[in-house]
Amino acid sequence: MDTLLFLLVLSSLVPRGLGAPAYTTDLETQLRTELFTGYSFLQRPMKQVQVITELTLLTVNDLNIKDQTLSISGQLSMTWYDNRLRWDTTRPLSQDYSNIKFLFTNENYAWKPCLFIENSIDDLSVISDPNTPMRLNQYGSVKWSPSGIYKVNCESDITYYPLDYQTCDIKLTTSSYTLWEIKLSMEKNVVNLDFYTKNGEWELLSATGMQSDDKARGGESFSSLVYRIHMRRRPLFHVLNTMFPVALMAFLIPLTFKLHVNSGEKIGYSLTVLLAYAVYLSVISENIPSTSVSVCYMSIYLAAVLGMGTIAVFFVIIVINVFHTSEEKPIPRWLRRFTALIMKVLCLKGNSCKCSHNKTDTVEKTPVTEFEFGKKPGFTENDVVEVKENEEEDEEMTWTMVSSVLDHFFFVVFMTMVLLSTIVFTSVIVMKYITY
Repeated sequence: MDTLLFLLVLSSLVPRGLGAPAYTTDLETQLRTELFTGYSFLQRPMKQVQVITELTLLTVNDLNIKDQTLSISGQLSMTWYDNRLRWDTTRPLSQDYSNIKFLFTNENYAWKPCLFIENSIDDLSVISDPNTPMRLNQYGSVKWSPSGIYKVNCESDITYYPLDYQTCDIKLTTSSYTLWEIKLSMEKNVVNLDFYTKNGEWELLSATGMQSDDKARGGESFSSLVYRIHMRRRPLFHVLNTMFPVALMAFLIPLTFKLHVNSGEKIGYSLTVLLAYAVYLSVISENIPSTSVSVCYMSIYLAAVLGMGTIAVFFVIIVINVFHTSEEKPIPRWLRRFTALIMKVLCLKGNSCKCSHNKTDTVEKTPVTEFEFGKKPGFTENDVVEVKENEEEDEEMTWTMVSSVLDHFFFVVFMTMVLLSTIVFTSVIVMKYITY
């Protein structure tokens, strides 16, 4: 009696599996027969199945902001429990199968959750892959990891193009099975990036997962998850091929006024710069989505420079007309005053141009006998000097000189406008790029 009791105690201490039959294909076939006999892959394992999901991001194939689409390659792992497919000690079977650690099957023989990508633009069918096996362990845990290329809709933000950043969502939800039948959850709220391959155009900033609000369709609630991907465009290519040429071409507009009228290329040069900008604007517009939700600063800058180029053509025509005006035609008084004011403000020096600081020298060199104070009451010495200077300027000012002064004035004005607009545009998008 004592010997029998000792043997029973000893057998209870022996780990399960030591006395089990060794693994063979025949043994696995026998186990499959017992597990799948009477099994229905259309019936869910329990009243509410908890499905744990995880997204493994392999690479970002393309992010097209014009078409507002994101294409990624990834692997969506799903894990759930099916008590009908367990073969541990809690389930009585014909013999001990503890030496069989795993079984493999596919969706044609075992139940799987019906999930689909809600914002997919290529295919809205249920995620399915009969070629990817399901991995079953002896405790009834089923893990299925189908891979695929997912192309989803992505709302693009073009405000800071070409140094922009984008946020795209991959919305995963159940199909047919309501919230009370399948509940989606995630083991961790980050996307698995262990196998991620870098994209040459976009830099991956972060990839996270979150529980989304339950979707209501047809009066029923459905469980859903969202995987959010943050990306930023790599700057080098677009700085060299977009921003630098645009800014460089902008500074060609003021140089129109540095060409002499006699060269005969003044109007041709200004029109060439204008047309070049118009062509560049159309090229950039092809890569920007046709949306009015957000405004692209690049488009605003190009439109502003294009407007300045158009106005510059108008002023070039005026300068050419002034230059070719006959000297016999008198210069209007308002134009003389405007030209004299520009010469004083810009301190243009020449045979017929005087800066305001030369007025003292003129007064000192003028004989006192030339001032007649008694002829007009309140007529002072400074008034006499100003009248004499105006008379000298009126006599010496010509249409050629007026056109030259206008050329210099428009050069300073347009150069200032282009410089300020370029600095503001560059500062806004660069600072946003750095601080994001």
